[in-house]
Amino acid sequence: MDWLREVSKESDARIVEQIRFWDSGPASYRWMDLITKRQSAAQPVGRSMVHAYTYVSLAIYDATVAAWNAKYAYNRARPSHVDPAILPRVPVPQSPSYPSDYAATAAAASAVLAYLVPSEAVYFQGLAEEAGKSRLYAGVEYPSDYLAGWELGMRVAEQVIAKIRADGSDMVWSGTVPTGACLWTGTNPGNIAAMNWKPLLLSSPAEFRPQPPPACTSPEVQADLAAVKNFPRALTTANLNTNARALYWQTPEGVFPWAFVQLNRWVLEDKLELNPPAAARAYALLGAVGFDAFIASQDGKFAYWYLRPAQLDPSLAPLFPAPNFPSYPSNHSTFSTARSEVLAYLFPDRSGMIRAMGKEAGDSRIWAGIHFEMDNQAGVTLGRNIAHKFIAWAENDGSQQ
Repeated sequence: MDWLREVSKESDARIVEQIRFWDSGPASYRWMDLITKRQSAAQPVGRSMVHAYTYVSLAIYDATVAAWNAKYAYNRARPSHVDPAILPRVPVPQSPSYPSDYAATAAAASAVLAYLVPSEAVYFQGLAEEAGKSRLYAGVEYPSDYLAGWELGMRVAEQVIAKIRADGSDMVWSGTVPTGACLWTGTNPGNIAAMNWKPLLLSSPAEFRPQPPPACTSPEVQADLAAVKNFPRALTTANLNTNARALYWQTPEGVFPWAFVQLNRWVLEDKLELNPPAAARAYALLGAVGFDAFIASQDGKFAYWYLRPAQLDPSLAPLFPAPNFPSYPSNHSTFSTARSEVLAYLFPDRSGMIRAMGKEAGDSRIWAGIHFEMDNQAGVTLGRNIAHKFIAWAENDGSQQ
């Protein structure tokens, strides 16, 4: 208590800024935003950005749930409630003090990030210590809250790291690219090993595998090809909007992090710092559904090895080169549908807007000339099936009580 009375008066500008920075949202907010910033800046995030978002969010979720369980088991009053001489510099949370959910979150997130990016382990640990101790300088937690939260977060991280080690993502693909009519042509196909990763909730990567696509000589595919080829993408004022949106969805943010960008904004707009478990749950559901959608989409692609539109008709000029893997189903459509459906479930008042974003992400691949409409529709169906399974799980996760 003596120590808290002194540090709550600390005027060092660096510490004041740290308090402000880490208090800008729930404990989960800055860690998830860190992954997005690193991805956008082409900084390493580990085996894949999918891994980083998924396992960091799951570590934060479990650490938060465990911390909240302990908080209400012990029901320790906040320091300023015990001694009015301690002057908090942030609003005092309406929850018990022990253990610190900030420290638990920071320890869990930083340890998982350190495992994924071992060359920066010291940096992540330093951030975590800063995050946890900012609550001490803010005058809203005891040092013993911090220490207990830190230990709890590290124990959670150990279990999450064990899941990473067992998910099959360290396996290397050793197969060969098949050849034949209507098949994709190329070398070193991207993301191919992901078809063998272990999903979090799906019974297998193939649980919702799309039906086989029709032959590329069929009337349906020829009609799809004509629609892609004839879509106006010449650089004119009339085509500016669809071209611009197609290019956005191909940026480092548009490929995957965009859904977390939206969630970060909503977490702040809805003041979820007042309900840290709800924020952690939202991040974890978004991360988890994205992980299984990624695996399922790769399963479909490499089950069928379907060619891209420009491989069927070399005269087709896409807005930008197609990614180096097969066409069917569309990754963008799968990921965007799955995650927009989960976000619509979590934030029903924003469901129309987020579903429109998810649809645009899938449609943009037609606008760019790199997918058939059947790829898009197969991805939409796949993503929706996966989302519905996660939503059914979430309906029984105890958060409704």
